[in-house]
Amino acid sequence: MQYKVIKTEQEYQDALKRLDEIFDAQRNSEHADELELLSLLIDKYEQEQFPIDLPDPIEAIKFRMEQLGLKQKDLAALIGLKSRVSEVLNRKRKLTIDMIRKLNAGLGIPTEILVREY
Repeated sequence: MQYKVIKTEQEYQDALKRLDEIFDAQRNSEHADELELLSLLIDKYEQEQFPIDLPDPIEAIKFRMEQLGLKQKDLAALIGLKSRVSEVLNRKRKLTIDMIRKLNAGLGIPTEILVREY
């Protein structure tokens, strides 16, 4: 089968159907290269048609806190007083550069997310 860049919804659906058919192809089999190429074409189409925006900084902080089982008081070491943590999480106080650096280092939240407007 010969492939080209996916440009339409129908081509996308056809590609997904074919991908499903050959999904379990073994490495170095006759369908392995087809599977890899089709995956790349589908990924390119999805990135163009269904872009995913970066999350809101405060929601990212809350999500990471949930993942790590942290409470607001646990963030006081990174942000400052418990009242300051509350103000930030309730969107009453903006993140400072120092807070962003500490949240990035302490929680591993990417700076490109933390610097976004909210």
